[in-house]
Amino acid sequence: MKKADVIVIGAGAAGLMAAYTLSKAGRKVIVLEARNRTGGRIHTLKNESFFTHAELGAEFIHGNLPVTMGLLHEAGIEYVSTDGEMWQYQDDKLSKSAWGMDNWDELMKALSKLKEDVSIGDFLMEHFADDEYSQLRTSVTRFVSGYDTADPFKASAFALRAEWQGEDDEQQYRIVGGYGKLVSFLEKQSKANGAQLFLGSVVKKIEWGNEGGKVILKNEISYAADKLIVALPLGVLKADGHNQAAITFDPSTASYATAISQMGFGSIVKLLLEFKNAFWEREDRAHLGFVLSGEEIPTWWTQYPTHSNVLTGWLGGIPAERKKALRDKELLNTGIRSLANIFNKKVEELKNDLITWKVVNWTVDPFTLGSYAYDTVDSHAARKVLSEPINNTIYFAGEYLYEGPAMGTVEAALSSGLEAAKKIL
Repeated sequence: MKKADVIVIGAGAAGLMAAYTLSKAGRKVIVLEARNRTGGRIHTLKNESFFTHAELGAEFIHGNLPVTMGLLHEAGIEYVSTDGEMWQYQDDKLSKSAWGMDNWDELMKALSKLKEDVSIGDFLMEHFADDEYSQLRTSVTRFVSGYDTADPFKASAFALRAEWQGEDDEQQYRIVGGYGKLVSFLEKQSKANGAQLFLGSVVKKIEWGNEGGKVILKNEISYAADKLIVALPLGVLKADGHNQAAITFDPSTASYATAISQMGFGSIVKLLLEFKNAFWEREDRAHLGFVLSGEEIPTWWTQYPTHSNVLTGWLGGIPAERKKALRDKELLNTGIRSLANIFNKKVEELKNDLITWKVVNWTVDPFTLGSYAYDTVDSHAARKVLSEPINNTIYFAGEYLYEGPAMGTVEAALSSGLEAAKKIL
């Protein structure tokens, strides 16, 4: 049985950041990853599946985020601004339009007076139930589903209020060459510091006691360490025993299991379509960045400012949950129909111009089972429980533990992994 000072379960952004930090400090680290690659919900394609470049998972840096930017500067990785224009398709018309919605100021004023947290769905039904607010309800629901990938009747009104009050149109960036470069940097540096990484290692059981912990894999290979960091997606931690990635804790951890069940984890389907020509580019749409719509696949974006023939579609929240069982080809056809309506094209024309495509259904991916975390009414209290180690042996890390404006992002995952490592050090 292999032994280490620390075992990190999961080689996504949180797990790799923890491994990098601990190995740099001289700790003997073993990283166990169920997939045959590192990165988790970061997955950059480079000259694969006919794509020159594509981000199947995380894609943007949402603002000048300290941990992410610090690593990029340390690694010498370039990034570029993505200040493309926002367009909307509404009433059969595609037009340039800054994000906004009717009665927004009224909504924020009512939210500012809220004293006790409720779901945003319940809040809307109580305060904005009249017909005159139907468009507001629809717009808020779409935004919460799309951006936060959340169920509006579970998502915390307090958390969304803080998110919306903090919106300052911060600059967004993309990493030149993709997020995979950051993953490679953390992986290579960890290995250079002596960390051992084992791919295809599906953890099924964690045993813990007063003398550290033991990790048992699906193939019954086991590892032991003084400290364990569980850096898995919240969807996997929520999974029941029938899922191939589900983990059993022995002894059981009732308070932690309850806390995990109280946190929100969204649903997402991402589509990447590459065409022969960038048909969305016209003289008046030279700076097109995002398109918002009410179509079945409602949100699309380009690779602006980089010229590319790739369009990315995004379906989040309950709509994604409802379509998660569809086959990839069915989701592709749904995306093509949506684009045909938005850009006034014929479905067959778009199909004939399609070079390659990829559907990433993260909601049914067995080692993710969703998108990223969102706050429920109970999340704040649950996060406090999960931020404390079990018996000073088992530590949790992941974007769901981050409490701040960058929740659900790579920054959140990196920050959480760093925090777990610091606690151990």
